[in-house]
Amino acid sequence: MSLNEQIEKIVKANGANFYGTETVTDGDHTIFRVFITKQGGVNLDLCAEISNELSPFLDVNPPMSGAYFLEVSSPGIERKLSNPTHFMSAVGEKIRFKITGDDKAKGLLKSADENGFVVEIKGEDRAFGYGDVSKVKTYFEW
Repeated sequence: MSLNEQIEKIVKANGANFYGTETVTDGDHTIFRVFITKQGGVNLDLCAEISNELSPFLDVNPPMSGAYFLEVSSPGIERKLSNPTHFMSAVGEKIRFKITGDDKAKGLLKSADENGFVVEIKGEDRAFGYGDVSKVKTYFEW
C-alpha cells in the first residue's frame, strides 16, 4: 500500500476525503501538506484531529528524508485539479486552464469522467482529454 493510500485510510477514518499532498519549501522550512475535503466544509478541529493521527504514523513512515512540518488543511476554494476525481468533484464550478500549445481558457466545468471533461466556454461546450490540458484550477469570481 502506498503512502498516499495509507494517508487516505486515516483521513477517511475521520470522516473526511483525501484530496492530495504537496511538499513545499518556505525559507529554510520544508512543509508536507495533506489536503482534505468534507461535505459541508473542513474546520480547524477536523484538521487538528487528522494531524494528530497522521503525525505518529508519519514518524514511522516519513514522506521524505530530513525534517519537515506537517500541515493538514482544505485545498481551498481555488484549488488545483490534477486527477479525474478532482474534476468530477468540481463539476458546476468555474475553471481556468492551459491548453497544450500555450492557449489559455476558462469556463464552467459541465461534466467529467475518467477520460476527460466538458467545459462551457463563451456559451459553447468543448470537450478535452486530461492529457490536452495543464495547470487546471478552480477559480472564484469575487
